Amino acid sequence: MNSLHVLPFWVEALTALLLVASSLFALIGALGLVRMKDFFQRMHPPALASTIGAWCVALASIVYFSALNEGPVLHAWLIPILLAITVPVTTLLLARTGLFRKRMAGDQDVPPEVSEEG
Repeated sequence: MNSLHVLPFWVEALTALLLVASSLFALIGALGLVRMKDFFQRMHPPALASTIGAWCVALASIVYFSALNEGPVLHAWLIPILLAITVPVTTLLLARTGLFRKRMAGDQDVPPEVSEEG
């Protein structure tokens, strides 16, 4: 049997709005990636925009499938929660790698290494 579920207009409109917002955040992150001049500046906009965009997609999924199932569907929160945990770690590792490479290349624009001697 193929049953057709008709959702209220506000559910479809809110879902569409959240998905469009997500795509706008992705576009803003991509523009920030193109416009920034060096590696360290390019790291920040895509990380923030993709995280906010993922939250919008997860919220759209929760709204849509909760209305479709007529009950709360919360497992979609796992995606942005895992992104919120992993994106800062990945960004930190990329920044440290970029800093290490600049130091090895002899670039004088980087801060000195922190010594343990106080």
